Amino acid sequence: MFVNGLLFVLTFFTTLVAGAFLAGGNPLAAPHDLLLGFMFSLPLLSILGIHELGHYTAARRHDVEVTPPYFIPAPSFIGTFGAFIKIKSPVPHRNALMDIGAAGPIAGAIVAVPVLLIGLKLSVVRQTAGVETGIPLGESILFRAATYAVFGAVPEGYDVVLHPVAFAGWIGLLVTALNLLPSGQLDGGHIAYALFGVRYEKVARAVPYLLLPLGLLWAGWILWSLMLLFLGTRHPPPLFDEVPLTPGRRGLGFAAALLFLICFTPNPIPG
Repeated sequence: MFVNGLLFVLTFFTTLVAGAFLAGGNPLAAPHDLLLGFMFSLPLLSILGIHELGHYTAARRHDVEVTPPYFIPAPSFIGTFGAFIKIKSPVPHRNALMDIGAAGPIAGAIVAVPVLLIGLKLSVVRQTAGVETGIPLGESILFRAATYAVFGAVPEGYDVVLHPVAFAGWIGLLVTALNLLPSGQLDGGHIAYALFGVRYEKVARAVPYLLLPLGLLWAGWILWSLMLLFLGTRHPPPLFDEVPLTPGRRGLGFAAALLFLICFTPNPIPG
């Protein structure tokens, strides 16, 4: 627990610093500018924390031993590499695997969507022709729908300049999509194995290679491909693999697949 707490405190600080810079402050020159970072740090850590709490709660409901969340601080423009929990005991059956895999991204999305909508309400539309407005961001189906709901059709030559709260929501949708990739022991790997068993392993092996061409759009896909190849794409079977998935859990799996599709963007940060 000490390590978990220390990592959370460090991640809170790194996201606070990142948020201060995103809000136009400079905490290195003016330490009081750190206060600006709360607008980004709090919603982002809430999304990540609720995501991991969803996994933790579902695992404990099935008497699966898991660790508390490990938050990962990072000297990056968002201040973190995310968070994760470790499963420390076997998963009993595919129903439990589905619950554990789907609970995180669904819980995180339930927080990310209202955070995004609130952040968009705080954002502004500005003319962008010939004007540098910051980091360009890709748009998933869900992000585009939320933007339309708040602003309607944005005229050509204009763009939405995201408030730090909206940027935290955007990251929440991206994290949801990344975790739902159907490979290895990602959330999507848990869900795909629960749905299809060993039949899905060919798809799981193909995912890293399917990501490589997307690296032409965003270099991050290459890193994800290499990570999956390094960690492995196989998924261990649950203890009682013969226990069938209930119809409700099967519907939950396809709902998670739909969530992946509407949160996914091929080019999160256009060059």
